[in-house]
Amino acid sequence: MNIYDIAELAGVSIATVSRVVNDSPRVSEKTKQRVRAIMEENGYTPNVFARGLGLDSMKTIGIICPDVSDSYMASAAFHLEGRLHEYGYDCILCCSGSRQENKEKYVSLLLNKRIDALILVGSTYAGEGGDDRKADYVRNAAKTVPVFMINGYIKGDHVYCAFSDDYGATYDVASQMIEAGRRRILFLCDSHSYSANQKLAGYEAALKDHGLPVLGDLKLYVKNRIHSVRDILLERRDLNFDSVLATDDGLAVGAIKYANAKLLKIPEELCITGFNNSALSICCDPELSSIDNKVEELCAITTDQMMAVLRGEEKPVAQKSQVPCRLVKRCTTDF
Repeated sequence: MNIYDIAELAGVSIATVSRVVNDSPRVSEKTKQRVRAIMEENGYTPNVFARGLGLDSMKTIGIICPDVSDSYMASAAFHLEGRLHEYGYDCILCCSGSRQENKEKYVSLLLNKRIDALILVGSTYAGEGGDDRKADYVRNAAKTVPVFMINGYIKGDHVYCAFSDDYGATYDVASQMIEAGRRRILFLCDSHSYSANQKLAGYEAALKDHGLPVLGDLKLYVKNRIHSVRDILLERRDLNFDSVLATDDGLAVGAIKYANAKLLKIPEELCITGFNNSALSICCDPELSSIDNKVEELCAITTDQMMAVLRGEEKPVAQKSQVPCRLVKRCTTDF
């Protein structure tokens, strides 16, 4: 039994339950008596979260990302911190890496820091390889504080997810490549996360809808290291491709370096798109066409929804918010 359960049984917001816990004069005696009766009937003991909501004593949000050196994660952390400060909240940032035990450890660590809410940045927290059970620790955390996820989706009570339309973006780009005459599109990826799987699904659907086969040798999983990508593509002489759809700008820049090493003309002989529209897309030569997945907008949606939840606003907060992407065309595409 937690604060959410009490609020639901009493037909009030979690903020109202917290005010009852703290004997706030803003709540009528009738409501106090009803909420207290339900708390007593269910043996509910208020925790720090319940008391802090009413006293406004914490004002701290926990943020976890896999690696803040990653350009997407760094951008998200920057935008989140700025928005949270506008609302008068501080934040604690942790980098968990991608190992399951470390992700769970850092969630537990932040819950012990008396945070008001938890933000998870990255689809790795939604489970790997389509295994939704690996996100159970997120659902358990949401029994204590509201949890917000950026760039991933899991279903659970008090879990709120904001993510870009990765499926639609890769479907559209792959379709445009095919309609421009490309027939062998290399899909470059570095993980099996929720986001990566959505991109893969969009890529495969575009091939099927245009009557092209989905070939295993054109789906390549490599580490997101620019020179590693270049070297692997140079070594794989068995690969035959006329275009590259990469799930990250770093992977796409590796493909550009491969093309330069092979003296291939870009985009005439090799068409390349990246993902995230990061600084890498304009630092390479030629400049990279990249899908903008709207990280700033996702962070704004997340912080605004978080404030609505923490304030106990009566209007329901969407647990699933999807934002459309857009392709920023530069010099590596000709469609």
